[in-house]
Amino acid sequence: MQGSNIPLAERVRPRTLDEFIGQEHLVGPGKVLEQMVHSHKGHSIIFWGPPGVGKTTLAQIIAHSLDMPFFTLSAIDSGVKDVRAVIEMARKSGHALLFIDEIHRFNKAQQDSLLGAVEKGIITLIGATTENPSFEVIGALLSRCQVYVLKPLTEEHLMALVHQAMKKDQWLAEQHVVIKEWEALLQLSGGDARRLLNLVELVAASLPDDDKIFTNEAVQDIVQKKMALYDKTGSSITISSRLLLNQCAAVILMLQCIGWRG
Repeated sequence: MQGSNIPLAERVRPRTLDEFIGQEHLVGPGKVLEQMVHSHKGHSIIFWGPPGVGKTTLAQIIAHSLDMPFFTLSAIDSGVKDVRAVIEMARKSGHALLFIDEIHRFNKAQQDSLLGAVEKGIITLIGATTENPSFEVIGALLSRCQVYVLKPLTEEHLMALVHQAMKKDQWLAEQHVVIKEWEALLQLSGGDARRLLNLVELVAASLPDDDKIFTNEAVQDIVQKKMALYDKTGSSITISSRLLLNQCAAVILMLQCIGWRG
């Protein structure tokens, strides 16, 4: 499947809590989200945590468990008109779950447009934010939501995610990847599971067919070469790869400034 427009992180996205790695304080046996999923009874939520720790995945798992119409908006490119359109569709169906990514980017008017539907139960809202919701979400909306804090993923979590992907994704399994050294992958990921998995895909696709061994030097060298290739050709890689390489290049520069050589 490599070479398609679907990144590895999306191909292996967990569909159930049994597949989900991390956030044990929320999804472990008897914990609040585990109870919600198994009881099929939801309430409005704000997920607050760093990028790539499971906010969107948990929203999708909850939506599936509640068996109701599911809509998703990005606060970056959605406005009041989009919110009202979703509310109208939810009203017609009786109830719906709305996931808003980066809800902190909604201004007061946009957040106000959600209030009535959330209060009346027409919309069950799940918002995701990397910013403190106490400062970025209006009080009236915040009071109608339960805030759950998502913790940074540990190195053990991140390595478990990669091992899971190596078993779950057909293309990656066929590469027979051997990860000899983890430090560069983990450092470049910045703790972001999405970035880590897409980095694994990029490196696996770039290594020779007869030598799929990940070392710190190989990982860093591939990222730097791919970044140089993009700088030279402009449009030779996909948007997702471009974003990944930009993120990794920034991390490499930071690590080199503090003397890290892998």
